[in-house]
Amino acid sequence: MNGAPGPRNLITDVAGLRVGNAQDGAIRSGVSVLCADTPLRAGLHVMGGAPGTRETELLAPDRLVQEVDALVLSGGSAYGLDAASGVMDGLRAIGRGFAVGATRVPIVPAAILFDLANGGAKDWVQNPYSALGRAAFDSAMVDFGLGSAGAGYGATTARLKGGLGSASWVLAGGVRVGALVAVNPVGCVTMGQGPEFWAAPFEQGAEFGGLGMGKAAAVPVTKRTREATTIAIVATDAALDQAQLTRVAIAAHDGIARAIVPSHTPFDGDLVFAVSTGVKAVSGPSELLDIGHAAATCLTRAIARGVYLAEAYPGDIYPSWQARFAS
Repeated sequence: MNGAPGPRNLITDVAGLRVGNAQDGAIRSGVSVLCADTPLRAGLHVMGGAPGTRETELLAPDRLVQEVDALVLSGGSAYGLDAASGVMDGLRAIGRGFAVGATRVPIVPAAILFDLANGGAKDWVQNPYSALGRAAFDSAMVDFGLGSAGAGYGATTARLKGGLGSASWVLAGGVRVGALVAVNPVGCVTMGQGPEFWAAPFEQGAEFGGLGMGKAAAVPVTKRTREATTIAIVATDAALDQAQLTRVAIAAHDGIARAIVPSHTPFDGDLVFAVSTGVKAVSGPSELLDIGHAAATCLTRAIARGVYLAEAYPGDIYPSWQARFAS
């Protein structure tokens, strides 16, 4: 696959996209929002056995709705689905959404991960996720934080803190592809007992330490089940329809399997959204293959970056990669 990472090495290297993060240190959770100035064509594929979603059925290729106004990745398990309500409020305030008479209905699919047992204070009286969703939407920019940020703020892996990751790729023909992911799996992102990442063969430069390959052995799963899920968005500026985007989302799941061992378990809700800004024409099936492969590779790298960049905080139940291995 010829090409190179984009200038930011973020999903926002796909022109027109913005990402906003909001998090709450007391509850150890957060929200990430992907949005654009105009609606985005979108698809979806789910591989995990325990997904938590909102308005994802409408993304099937045979459904009436073809475009979305924003996508939400959130912590908070089922509580986090309310983050989409805050994003809808923000979109409606600027006149975005599907016209229904005199009003507008923004289309905001969402996916959640489980971070309710990470040590944060979850004794809220009022669900905090709508406000977090609105704050994330209002802060959306082309440059945004990774690691302990947004939906990855309270995330964990089998033995390390998880996080929010992103990466990009510019194909030789100029098509751009990017990934955004909140990494919170049952499985392990590093190999054996060492610091090396399963994603090492796909690393560009030293974007997650440049450590190369370690011993190819998986650590037995110790994270409690039902406390997991890796949720992601892949994006491109290629003009793809909903069926093609569904194929890209399917291909991108390979990126999860390359970076997390085990992945797609009965206890993970692994899910990938795929979106297109529709700027560049696609020449044929071979280019769609390249876009899917690039999406998978970006997602692999983004997963490792999210864990690599996570920060250590007092009271963490798992160490960060930096705290455990950087020295």
